[in-house]
Amino acid sequence: MSDTKIPENLRYTADHEWVSKVGDKTVRVGITDFAQDALGDVVFVQLPDVDDAVQTGESFAEVESTKSVSDIFGPLDGTIAAANDALDGAPELVNSAPYDDGWLAEITVADDVDLDAVLADLLDAAGYAAAVGS
Repeated sequence: MSDTKIPENLRYTADHEWVSKVGDKTVRVGITDFAQDALGDVVFVQLPDVDDAVQTGESFAEVESTKSVSDIFGPLDGTIAAANDALDGAPELVNSAPYDDGWLAEITVADDVDLDAVLADLLDAAGYAAAVGS
């Protein structure tokens, strides 16, 4: 899929989530264009509640499509700071704007966490492109 969009300014997980730093201790998380394309039409998104704990590698949300239900895994340890309530009425935003209006949640890390170091451990755009064969 050479037409898969993989923005250079984001970090990625092997589980097809993207991560964008939006504050000193906060990131925004969503699923990649590759993931939404593989899922097909998204019909429902189960988001976490604000203040829910997120653990690296543990499921914290679900995206349901016409094909399947997929877990969304925590890209880092933290606490949910915000959930994208727009998805309640328009889950298709995950398909149409995965890197913009289709974001899933914002996660805040603990004060003693070096967020830049955590993000450096995630895949960059080239690494993710290699992982998905783009």
